[in-house]
Amino acid sequence: MTATDTLTAPATVARGGGAAPQLKVRKLEAWYGESHALHGVDLDVYPGETVTLLGRNGVGKTTTLRAIMGIIRKRKGEVEFEQKSIMRVPLHRIAHAGLGFVPEERGIFASLTVEENLTLPPVVAKGGMSIEKIYEIFPNLFERRGSPGTKLSGGEQQMLAIARILRTGVRLILLDEPTEGLAPVIVERIGEVLKVLKTHGVSVLLVEQNFRFASRIADHFYVMDHGQVIDSFTVSELPARTEALNTALGV
Repeated sequence: MTATDTLTAPATVARGGGAAPQLKVRKLEAWYGESHALHGVDLDVYPGETVTLLGRNGVGKTTTLRAIMGIIRKRKGEVEFEQKSIMRVPLHRIAHAGLGFVPEERGIFASLTVEENLTLPPVVAKGGMSIEKIYEIFPNLFERRGSPGTKLSGGEQQMLAIARILRTGVRLILLDEPTEGLAPVIVERIGEVLKVLKTHGVSVLLVEQNFRFASRIADHFYVMDHGQVIDSFTVSELPARTEALNTALGV
């Protein structure tokens, strides 16, 4: 049985209270060389939402994030951020629009201290968080502010990666597998951080294998299979879909 046998086609769900999507993706296709990886992805993220992409390994979730950011250049379709197309915006200018990406490998500077990692990124969009505010949200980082990246735990590195992006003035974060390999207590802390970010008006598009974690923090879900979105539903619809999702995701 395949994912498409257990889940319905993408549904139209009223969201955003009449507001326009903060991120709007339509018919997004992407290629790695000659390999066609995405086949017309449609999704929306509304202001203040946490949205999760679900699916088995290799179905195109991370590729979707990378294509939205323009890291994958061989692509077509439409990507709008705050009602402006970013399909032809150079990669180095995407952050200036207020869109940030935290990859699975985190990308911190291992030889620099926590505080040096936080002060290095420039504030490129209006509303970049101060160091003081970041330490308020991430008290662990305040305690470790003089420690080099090599001395941080995996959870602390993940928090630092998120915090660095917040310094730039980002309003929407694309977050790839933030709980991968982390202890349950740290996973819980990452979830608390994402909930705090929502109170600060930061939206999140999340790729996450840990379905139980995602189900506690997300407002909306998209399920992917073979480079396409095959289902879309809100958190209120989750209980009715749990059995089908467990089958589709191999939980």
